Amino acid sequence: MGRGRLRIYLGAAPGVGKTYAMLSEAHRRVERGTDCVVAFVEHHERPRTEVMLHGLEQVRRRELEYRGATFTEMDVDAVLRRAPAVALVDELAHTNVPGSRNAKRWQDVEELLAAGIDVISTVNIQHLESLGDVVESITGVRQRETVPDEVVRRADQIELVDMSPQALRRRMAHGNIYQSDKVDAALSNYFRPGNLTALRELALLWVADRVDEYLKQYRSEHQVSAIWGSRERIVVGLTGGPEGRTLIRRAARLAEKGAGGEVLAVYISRSDGLTSASPKELAVQRTLVEDLGGTFHHVVGEDIPAALLDFARGVNATQIVLGSSRRKAWQYVLGPGVGATVARESGPDLDVHIVTHGEAGKGRGLPVARGARLGRGRIIAGWLVGLVGPAVMAVLLNTVALGLANDMLLFLTFTVAAALLGGLFPALASAAFGSLLLNYFYTPPLHRLTVADPKNIVAIVIFFGVALSVASVVDLAARRTHQAARLRAESEILSFLAGNVLRGETSLEELLERVRETFGMESAALLERVSDVEPWSCAGRAGFGPALERPEDGDVDMPIGDHMALALTGRVLPAEDRRVLAAFAAQAVVVLDRRRLQEEAEQARALAEGNRIRTALLAAVSHDLRTPLAGIKAAVTSLRSDDVDWSEEDRAELLEGIEEGADRLDHLVGNLLDMSRLQTGTVTPIVHDTDLDEVVPMALVGVPDGSVDLDVPETLPMVAADAGLLERSVANLVENAVKYSPSDRPVLVSASAIADRVEVRIVDRGPGVPDEAKERIFEPFQRYGDAPRGAGVGLGLAVARGFAEAMGGTLNAEDTPGGGLTMVLTLRAAGSVTEAARTEAAGNEAPRNEAARAVAQPLAEPERQAS
Repeated sequence: MGRGRLRIYLGAAPGVGKTYAMLSEAHRRVERGTDCVVAFVEHHERPRTEVMLHGLEQVRRRELEYRGATFTEMDVDAVLRRAPAVALVDELAHTNVPGSRNAKRWQDVEELLAAGIDVISTVNIQHLESLGDVVESITGVRQRETVPDEVVRRADQIELVDMSPQALRRRMAHGNIYQSDKVDAALSNYFRPGNLTALRELALLWVADRVDEYLKQYRSEHQVSAIWGSRERIVVGLTGGPEGRTLIRRAARLAEKGAGGEVLAVYISRSDGLTSASPKELAVQRTLVEDLGGTFHHVVGEDIPAALLDFARGVNATQIVLGSSRRKAWQYVLGPGVGATVARESGPDLDVHIVTHGEAGKGRGLPVARGARLGRGRIIAGWLVGLVGPAVMAVLLNTVALGLANDMLLFLTFTVAAALLGGLFPALASAAFGSLLLNYFYTPPLHRLTVADPKNIVAIVIFFGVALSVASVVDLAARRTHQAARLRAESEILSFLAGNVLRGETSLEELLERVRETFGMESAALLERVSDVEPWSCAGRAGFGPALERPEDGDVDMPIGDHMALALTGRVLPAEDRRVLAAFAAQAVVVLDRRRLQEEAEQARALAEGNRIRTALLAAVSHDLRTPLAGIKAAVTSLRSDDVDWSEEDRAELLEGIEEGADRLDHLVGNLLDMSRLQTGTVTPIVHDTDLDEVVPMALVGVPDGSVDLDVPETLPMVAADAGLLERSVANLVENAVKYSPSDRPVLVSASAIADRVEVRIVDRGPGVPDEAKERIFEPFQRYGDAPRGAGVGLGLAVARGFAEAMGGTLNAEDTPGGGLTMVLTLRAAGSVTEAARTEAAGNEAPRNEAARAVAQPLAEPERQAS
């Protein structure tokens, strides 16, 4: 009996309908006469799933005792004895109760498959072993039950059961997934829209990768070489020239026109690894194609058109983009060129686009090989061997007759030696001098520069040609060896440099010191100026005696753009070193720009925090000012009224109201004084490790008894917050929620820890707020719907969000399942605040105590705001 087949229903989260789909498939198979049983399916008290179990044969489960409780697991032995054609096994990643046959359910499934039983199972994307860290970063929950990816990948069929986050949350709210007492907690934590969207994307991408694997496997097994245009894949052929950028952008535009378009840029080099392409230009093009969402590939091949077509067919590409040839007209005599060859050999299933560009027809501009820096000693030795050696050999051969052929071989030896030592020119001189000596001393008529026998003429010509060819090959090999070593050194330098810069490990001064050391210079300086008429200024320097006034004062001047230059002093660099120096210069500009951006970001962050607190506090002052003034005015007016004869008790009560209003105004004056400090940027949040279970209860002072249910566990981690600002924010939110929640439905204030943050949720059962208005309610001077004028001026939530963001947190609004609004205040856990920040905050604590006390006063008129 062969191995059974495995079919898996994959979902993004619980409740999308995997088990329902599996049971529906079982009913279809039973109707077709297939022997199908339920080995293990858990309906989790979901009515619709439980109904689907009716009419299907269920194998009795095995009962196990563990820690005083009874659990049921799949009875593998019973299923094997029953030996059905198809077995339904739910929750593939489930961990069995200790004492079971296997530790994991997927191991039970492997036994059933080995016995020839087909299995249909279910699994969620978060249970795949390779995605554990990703899922934890998204949801804050580490999945303890996982299944190896290979088990799922080996499945014969994988079917995605998909559902939008909105639809899944509606199912949850309607009680179709969990019991009603668990719905609110689930919707507020794991089943948040952002979590579900991210998990859904993971599931879709994972299944898409599997589809690609299936397609590649099928094409390989059936030896399909034709292009299948299942999606637009555009291959861009790069030469390393500047036209590559134009081709990449053109390909990106073509890809945007089709759904799921993909760009693959490929550069094909010779097998010897040596190329005339600019590494710097290729690096720029690699960055460009990756920025546009494509991929860069480096392929080795001798036949460039064939290698390009093989690559395109291998990735199932549908289009190839090439640039117009840079050849001049006479160069077409040597062949049709890469573009024409690819277009001719592409066939009907692969479109080829020839894109014009500014470099077309200007010639390839290949660099002329420069002499290798062999050193003065080797060059002199080459000339001596090439000229003195043949002369000495001629003297020796005059005493011994070896024949013309042997004489030629001996002279050829000196030519090769001259090429090895001194390069091409000593070898050419040796070949020419050896030919003259052979003609003069050993070719009849002797001692004359004439040749009597035509055969000897041919021999001398062959000798000169062979000597010239051997010298060229030897010299080329020496040059290539030198170039390869140099390119390797350059690549190591650039790789190290780029890695450090990208990781942010190198400052500008360190980079300039690296430049100075690499090129053996005395100093290096990065100069800049605002315009062509402005003087130069030094942005960074390293070494002694740098050129600080003008780049021209240095021994090496490397321009960077119009108003920046790198100046080196010490010696003049050869031209071949300037390419690496240009890369260093470009990286120096990047480091300088990053440093300035970081400085600007720090300044902007400081200004933003000051502005945020200043704005929020000013709003709070203007908001609270109306109530005490109105109370004082009303009390004074009443006391001065001649129409009413006030009793002593009434007078005392009115005077007490005046006193309370004056005290509150005193607090507001203190806030205004702190406001002046805010304008000068001297007051910032006092961020400390704060216990929520100490601050949140204080924020509930003043709300009616029984109107709030508090659920803040003592085991929560501490948060990084300003206690005064936090208390004021929570007070605003709670009073706002109590105001709009029905009197018989208390507001819930709960807190929970998720990854490195803590969330405080204020849940009311009021009328709620439409999605399009959820952001506008945090804007100043916005009141909810047709709220009366006495409901406030619309600053409460704006103040609360301002304080939350000043502490590095966030405040957002969500729908309450079943109706209402939930305010989610997210704060950083205490461990995310650096020690330096704590020290700075502690040092500035004294001048800010008054501001902290002022902002700790709850608002008198909380209101829900909406446009």
